[in-house]
Amino acid sequence: MDKINIIWFRNNLRTEDNETLINALSGSNKVLAVYCFDPKFFSPTKFGFKKTERFRAQFLLETIIDLQDQLKKLNISLLTPHTDLHSFFTDLKNNYDIDHIYTQKEWTNEEVADKAIVQDLLPQAKWFEYYDQFLFHPEEVPFTADETPMVFSNFRKICEKKAKVRQPLPIPNALSSDRIVEVKNTIPTLKDLGFETFETNPSSAFPFKGGEISGNNRMDYYIWDTDKITFYKKTRNGLLGKDYSAKFSPWLANGSLSARIIYQEIKAYEKEVRKNESTYWLIFELIWRDYFKYISLKFGNSIFKQGGILNREYKWHNKMKFVQEWIDGRTREPFVNANMIELKETGWMSNRGRQNVGSYFSKNLKLDWRIGAAYFESMLLDYDVHSNYGNWMYVSGVGNDPRDRVFNVQLQASRYDKQSKFQKLWLSPTLF
Repeated sequence: MDKINIIWFRNNLRTEDNETLINALSGSNKVLAVYCFDPKFFSPTKFGFKKTERFRAQFLLETIIDLQDQLKKLNISLLTPHTDLHSFFTDLKNNYDIDHIYTQKEWTNEEVADKAIVQDLLPQAKWFEYYDQFLFHPEEVPFTADETPMVFSNFRKICEKKAKVRQPLPIPNALSSDRIVEVKNTIPTLKDLGFETFETNPSSAFPFKGGEISGNNRMDYYIWDTDKITFYKKTRNGLLGKDYSAKFSPWLANGSLSARIIYQEIKAYEKEVRKNESTYWLIFELIWRDYFKYISLKFGNSIFKQGGILNREYKWHNKMKFVQEWIDGRTREPFVNANMIELKETGWMSNRGRQNVGSYFSKNLKLDWRIGAAYFESMLLDYDVHSNYGNWMYVSGVGNDPRDRVFNVQLQASRYDKQSKFQKLWLSPTLF
């Protein structure tokens, strides 16, 4: 039985700037790539929401279809079983001599538990893990994870001054024919994952498909084709349309687009076309994304606790009547309602909307913020464990906001939806 290298894809679903992929192709072993559609990721959690709802499930399927196409160009076969990890890797163990496993480094509890399942099954396999999800690689910052500053501005200033962004890695060369593992593979359908097919809502601010090619096309469009990046800081708090913000986050979340590639493209644009506050501000947002990853590295599973990383005690409750009214857009605040209905119908919500509905949930309704975070995890196209829980802690007063502010939803609506166009789009006309 030939020795093989397994590339276990997780949230690094691309071929460009993928250290895991490049290193897996080194040596002389045959190579096989895998992505497991574990049913638990489409099942209800303790809060009653499916861990992944239809919007992100569809985006993920599109991403895996594209990944399979890109890997085929490299002579790499991809297996995508719809089964639990234990069963799948048991089958792999019975059919192949697995020598090395290459994967993206993860550290949150569910991902660590999944790794333990595989390690127990394959105790002889050598593991190689890589931090493929950062802008500033942990080896490039002048502090350990435990020394991560508690205030974002301090983190940003240190990184901008003393850290560097690594050059993105190229797409590797194709495997030689003698290293190919021939397999038959069928990617699950949306129905297989427990959902009915659906059409994208025509009013969606995110009408894009998943996958590395789609993500790169969106990046080229936003930065190079339309110059919209030069207005980003002015438009980023918008609510309507596909271009008020870059909307790179869904591709970043599942790793079909690299933060380092985006950074490189922005820097090239600044050099060749123009540099202004808006081009910088998009990098600023990438640093925010990194910051929440470092916070989760520092605090571990505390990001999932009710008291958050500050271990604060609030008198939150979990009355599902109020949770359901929030979900259905039936609160006393039309601006909150419009944002929640947009999320329910499209899987997308603006950054401005997320801050307002999150603050309203925890500070006004005084509901346990973890319930809101779990609902966002289920619904959002761009769900990322670090950003989601980091932001929810932030707006709920148990995270990295030194001011512990409360959003005035009515004031926010008057400022960012002056003519109520966004609210009129998603709410019944009889309300206006």
